[in-house]
Amino acid sequence: MKILVVEDEMIIGAKLSMYLTDMGYEVTGLIPRAEEALLHLKESRPDMVLLDIRLKGAMDGIELAGILQERDIPVIFLTANSDDATFDQAKMTRPYAFLSKPVEKRELKRVLELAANLYAGKEQPAAKRKEESPSPLADRLFVHDGDKRVKLLFDSILYIQAERNYCRIVTREKDHLLSMPMKSLESELPAQLFQRIHRSYIVNLKQVEEVDDSSVRIGKSILPMSQSYRKDFLLRIKLV
Repeated sequence: MKILVVEDEMIIGAKLSMYLTDMGYEVTGLIPRAEEALLHLKESRPDMVLLDIRLKGAMDGIELAGILQERDIPVIFLTANSDDATFDQAKMTRPYAFLSKPVEKRELKRVLELAANLYAGKEQPAAKRKEESPSPLADRLFVHDGDKRVKLLFDSILYIQAERNYCRIVTREKDHLLSMPMKSLESELPAQLFQRIHRSYIVNLKQVEEVDDSSVRIGKSILPMSQSYRKDFLLRIKLV
């Protein structure tokens, strides 16, 4: 079994990796940030992820777990004195288990074996399960707003603007600034709803009000449209 460890305390992560290797598992990576984990997943898909619930950075473990759930990758959370609110949010991502830090080797072995058996017992293909039982997180993101995480429905997004290594998500109510590259965020958006029109802009197709040869209007905002994206955009608009 291939296991990815996402843990920002490198001493703990290294110890977990050693335990896993001793048990005969293949550790595909030891990564400290959720954003880096997303990039890693494009190159190597693990069978299981050990995930710190309180990662540092713009995206925490709960947000990453929601993405992993959409990709049908099992998650085991690593926790250390999480409050009830955090625990309740984490449960929404349907993890296979919670492990309290510091993690004991025997407990890790038992939890992994149980999780592997549960996952192997799933008879339906992932695509069919998703169709029959949509994920409660399939229509939203959770983004940081000060010291809180707030729900942001995909339908409420007007457009997204790249600002160097940040993304500005624009809604009618307010803007949200995420510390992640446009490419990483784009991979997590539902393709049927969003379309890139420029290297720095992605639009919600349902929010487009006016189009000309070189721009798109959404509300009061006039956004530039590159010729390289124009053909695909116009084809998509006809489907909305």
